Amino acid sequence: MIAVPSLPELDIPGALKTTAPGIDVGVRVERCASGRLRDTYPAGARDLEVRIDGGCPHDTLTELLRALVDAIRAADPHCRRVVYAAAEGDRDTVAAAAVAGFRHVVDVDLGEQQLSLLVAEPGWVTATDMDLDHVPGT
Repeated sequence: MIAVPSLPELDIPGALKTTAPGIDVGVRVERCASGRLRDTYPAGARDLEVRIDGGCPHDTLTELLRALVDAIRAADPHCRRVVYAAAEGDRDTVAAAAVAGFRHVVDVDLGEQQLSLLVAEPGWVTATDMDLDHVPGT
């Protein structure tokens, strides 16, 4: 079992407010290694899942995901992945998350539901040295 750090304190001034009438969504953030996704992929200790409950319109979802990723990166610069789970086959939600900088990585089965996991990763995680003939440090 890996040691899971506590959640970072997120500073999101005004980002969770919306001017759209009738929108009431809940936001939950949890470490993937200790949450519902812990057995679905090789979760890192600092990976965070953002869950947005309620009827969130796709344009609001995009704004909200962007704000959450920015706040998480500021509060926990060592976080490798921000994960958002959409219902498997929900193309509109996946597209809204993609506009916010997320990419699809895997579909998982939690028993009671099937989800598509999308991740937003900082550049230092996705950067690769394309010189495959060079071994770093030699």
